[in-house]
Amino acid sequence: MNGSIKAFVFDVYGTLFDVTAIKKECEDLYPGYGEKISQSWRSKQVEYFMLRQLMGSYATLYSITHDALKYALNENDLEASEQNEQQLLEAYLHLPLYSEVEKVLTELKDNNLVVFSNGSHDMLDPLVKNAELEELFNQVLSIDEIKQFKPTPESYQYALEKLELESHEVLFMSSNGWDVSGAKNFGFQTAWINRKNLPVEELDLDPDYIFDDLNGLLKWK
Repeated sequence: MNGSIKAFVFDVYGTLFDVTAIKKECEDLYPGYGEKISQSWRSKQVEYFMLRQLMGSYATLYSITHDALKYALNENDLEASEQNEQQLLEAYLHLPLYSEVEKVLTELKDNNLVVFSNGSHDMLDPLVKNAELEELFNQVLSIDEIKQFKPTPESYQYALEKLELESHEVLFMSSNGWDVSGAKNFGFQTAWINRKNLPVEELDLDPDYIFDDLNGLLKWK
C-alpha cells in the first residue's frame, strides 16, 4: 500500500468509460444527429439526477438515463421509438474503456481498487462485467444503495463507511469537476482526471492532483 492512501476510488462515467463514444450508436440510428443527441443526452442525465436529488425525488440512474435520452430525441424532433431507445440504452452497457485504463488498473492491482458511481447496479454491474474489469476491483459501490447522488456529503460518507477507512486515506478520482469538488469538500484526497483540459471549478475546492489521464496514478505504483 502506498503511504497514507489505502484505497483508490474511481468514478466510472467519463473517468474509466468514454461516454462520448455513444455518439456512434446515435449516429447509426439517427444519421446527422449523433453528436447532438450524445451531448444533450449526457448533459440532461447529469442535470436530471441533480434535480432529482434537490427535489427529493429519487430514481435510478438507469431510469434517469432513459428519460434523458427521450429528452435528447425530442429536442432534435426525432422519433423516440421503443426499439431505438432500447438499442441505445443497451449500448450504454457496452461503453468502451479509455485506452490506458486496463493497463493502469492492472499495474495498480496490488492496491485496494474500488468503483464508486452514481450508476445503479442494473447498469453499473453489466458495464464493469462487459469490460472484464471485475477481477481488478475489490468493491463496486453504487449510490443506489442509499439513494443519495454524488456530490452530496451523504454519498461519500456511505463510500467511506463501506471502505472502513479515514477520509484522508482515500484517493478519489473523477473526470467530472463537480464530483471531484464534492469529494474534496467531504475530505477525500482527490485526483481530477482532466481529459478535456478544462479549468478548475470555481468552488474553492481545488483538486489535490490533476492528471490528463489515469497514467498519472502510476506514481503510486
